[in-house]
Amino acid sequence: MKVTALVENTTNVGLPTEHGLSLYIETKRHRILFDTGKSGLFAENAARLGVDLKLVDICVLSHGHYDHGGGLKKFSTINENAPIYMNRNAFGMHFHGQEKYIGLNRDWLLDEELQQRIIYTDAGLDIDEELSIVVPKDKKVVDMGSTGLSVQVGGDFVPEDFRHEHYLLIRENGKRILISGCSHQGVINIVEWYRPDVLIGGFHFMDQEPGDILKSYGKMLDEYDTQYYTCHCTGVEQYDYLNSFMRRLHYLSEGEDFVSDIPQSGCCVSWSG
Repeated sequence: MKVTALVENTTNVGLPTEHGLSLYIETKRHRILFDTGKSGLFAENAARLGVDLKLVDICVLSHGHYDHGGGLKKFSTINENAPIYMNRNAFGMHFHGQEKYIGLNRDWLLDEELQQRIIYTDAGLDIDEELSIVVPKDKKVVDMGSTGLSVQVGGDFVPEDFRHEHYLLIRENGKRILISGCSHQGVINIVEWYRPDVLIGGFHFMDQEPGDILKSYGKMLDEYDTQYYTCHCTGVEQYDYLNSFMRRLHYLSEGEDFVSDIPQSGCCVSWSG
């Protein structure tokens, strides 16, 4: 399996960047686009990296924020066939505080061609023996709250509960690789729920100052036998702090690859980029 970061906040290979996330994933059976960043940059970088988006057979939108789904319409014009898996609540009125709208383009609700491509996965879905869309569970180890985000319901703003978030679970040679966008439900909770061998995605620690609280989160994550490849909303400063004591933490920058070769008898994760 191979995961290429098409869009991420940082790069070590000179590509243009933006605040957002888009991953291209190749498995034994599928070519997957996981999130589309906030613009069409994912497509430009795909071309630069030799990724043919026309061959993608599955698109997954992790949640309904602009920096993950802003390029969704662009993808639908490049690729006319791949179904788009997303939660129905992704089209909600999502805000930072009460002033800044951070949701998707709601005109897309009236786009019949795009809507015909969407498969809503509110309760989760097994796509095949290799792939599943999995959803948050009720019991949490850590309740990290709404982190200043809200959703407008009628005329009222209420704290965001991130019910529009879900994750892609990939099974390879008896191992489990979980792909998350921002882990708004709490990355510790997600690891506890699904116990993946590898987790790839943002941790949403970027507003958390390095210190006792962040250290406690890192130590909790380190208790699991999971390899972490983080990015985007984790924050570079926060990553550097966590990486000073966590044992299995890595960073996936734009233009870099995560390559797994996981035999049945064990786990061996290699890195290229």
